[in-house]
Amino acid sequence: MHLEYHRPQTLEEALELLAREQPLTIPLGGGAFLNARTRPATIPQDDVAVVDLQDLALDALKPRGNFMDLGATASLHSLLEADIPEALRDAILAEATYTRRFTQTVAGTLVAADGISPFATAMMALDAQLTLQPGDEALPLGELYPFRWDHLRGKLITKVTIPTNVKLAVETVGRSSYDDPLVVVAIAQWPSGRTRVVVGGWGDAPHLAMDGNEAVHAIEAARSAAYEASDHRASAEYRREVAAVLARRALDNLK
Repeated sequence: MHLEYHRPQTLEEALELLAREQPLTIPLGGGAFLNARTRPATIPQDDVAVVDLQDLALDALKPRGNFMDLGATASLHSLLEADIPEALRDAILAEATYTRRFTQTVAGTLVAADGISPFATAMMALDAQLTLQPGDEALPLGELYPFRWDHLRGKLITKVTIPTNVKLAVETVGRSSYDDPLVVVAIAQWPSGRTRVVVGGWGDAPHLAMDGNEAVHAIEAARSAAYEASDHRASAEYRREVAAVLARRALDNLK
């Protein structure tokens, strides 16, 4: 693997580097996922150049009315200490160990996430919005995952925005507290009654089960989302039943 390293001082310089066709050039936040290379969709070839973002001041956490803007390179540790829903804090604790929370960034964790990620599941439930440059493009997190490299090539996530006026509940089940969860259910509820249900624990990305105003349908929506959720760790039948139980618990916690 050939690796080329750049440390731009301005956003414009970073975007110019990322726009190159050859070599493939990708952003470097905390670096937690670069060596793992677990997602071919994120890094699809061997020879790459990295653009270190640490001098671009993209790590701020800024409240803005009923929203909070999370800088793309803000660490999970810094987010853990911010004024966020307790359930999101629990998802961060389940996502990464103490040491890795200092190196994993908000955007890096979301981009590299698979369906097992409690943090990505919770953020999808919150309908997190990504801001991409150039063009100040807004992209819902849930729309990133099906074609993540198509969305990201030549672009840079500069911030992730979440609402702060919603209630959030996240429930997980695993073989033990140290194992990756077999099922994750996150439910967010807005003052308007809007309810989003996201289910994870398998596959390439969390699954949006419901986005509507009828919370009464959340349990069945969670069950249905796991209809084809079989893998080497658990059967779809098991996950369907567990997802329904976790959705019921999450709804109870929102009351």
